Amino acid sequence: MRRLWPLTARGTGAAVLAVACFVVANEVGIVELMYFGLLLVAVLAASILSLYLTRRSDTVTRSLSPDVAAVGRESLVTVRVGVRTALPTAPGTWRDTIPRGLAAQARGVFPALGSGLRGAERVVQFSYVVTGERRGIHPLGPLQVTTSDPFGLARRTTVFGERTPVTVAPAVTDLPALSDFAGEAGGTLHTTNNQLGQGADNLIARPYAPGDSMRRIHWRATAHRDELMVRQEEQESTPEATVVIDRGVLRFSPEAMQAPGADAGFEAAVSACVSVVTRLVHDGYAVEVIDSDGTPLAERIDGGDMSEVEGLVNSFAGLTARRDDHLGKLPRVFAGMMTGPVVLIVGRFDPADADTVAPVVHHSTLPLLLAVAPVGDALERAADRGWHAAAVDPDGDLAVAWSSAAQRGISHVLR
Repeated sequence: MRRLWPLTARGTGAAVLAVACFVVANEVGIVELMYFGLLLVAVLAASILSLYLTRRSDTVTRSLSPDVAAVGRESLVTVRVGVRTALPTAPGTWRDTIPRGLAAQARGVFPALGSGLRGAERVVQFSYVVTGERRGIHPLGPLQVTTSDPFGLARRTTVFGERTPVTVAPAVTDLPALSDFAGEAGGTLHTTNNQLGQGADNLIARPYAPGDSMRRIHWRATAHRDELMVRQEEQESTPEATVVIDRGVLRFSPEAMQAPGADAGFEAAVSACVSVVTRLVHDGYAVEVIDSDGTPLAERIDGGDMSEVEGLVNSFAGLTARRDDHLGKLPRVFAGMMTGPVVLIVGRFDPADADTVAPVVHHSTLPLLLAVAPVGDALERAADRGWHAAAVDPDGDLAVAWSSAAQRGISHVLR
């Protein structure tokens, strides 16, 4: 906040003393007090002029490491201030304005600078740590620098209006792997094989058929079987997974549609979405992220491509809820197809919703349901329909909910 009163406590005391000298000199008739009061006024005026008549140009740039902050994570902010001043300046203080979505102790000492009439612009650099508190894009700044004259009688606060947008991505929780699943439910670490027999090194042998290349003859198998055998490569398929986040505002609160980070329930859903995608891609799944009506929210991410996951997490910094409720359209999205795990993330979830999404179960090798605000026996009814469901507490541990749903999923896959 800019200070309207330009004097420090010392300067204010000097001004009061000057007024007192004038009053006493007028009442008592001591001329020396009048001179002393005039001297104090002259010193105060010179102090103010030394601050406000000094020409200076300042540029402010900020950089973050890492470039994108995250909820609950720390980032280092480096501020560079380019200064050119005609007269030497005394040391002062600096304070950077921190928006609501970030937390930091952004203040410190601004060093003294010598005259820059014959020199180039000097750069003052300082840094501080900022912590993401609310998802979204927040303007960091402006920077305020307060300096005083050499006598400490007057102060000047200069506000540099440059602001730096800081992207705060949703929090990513480290989830346990689906290591107990096989085939399409277990990622490329357990890649499915469409094979016609047994073999090694992704090669199997089959009887020779007219048209087969002689270069593919498997001589050892031919000698063992006493008939001409050829090599046939196993056909490996990359398992796929789909993560669905239902953004209907009716399942959260109106604040979820106004700005990122405004509704705790929607934040829990977004964090669960990016955490699940991170886990599945790390495990080797090719993952699609869609809304409940089938609208893609990101490009398909290939298994193991963690750079694309980082891009997805950053893009979800500005994700908000939407007005329409399309959860009832979800069964049509999966109609006529069969896929790997389907992870459905919803806000409010009642028993009627469990009946609505029940058909999706028959199109997935592992249907997982994470509900932020389940109503009544909705999760139990969903489990009866074949879902492996768990509640996600905005203040709880997402990894516990994920593990709970996954462990229930083991019995479903192995049946």
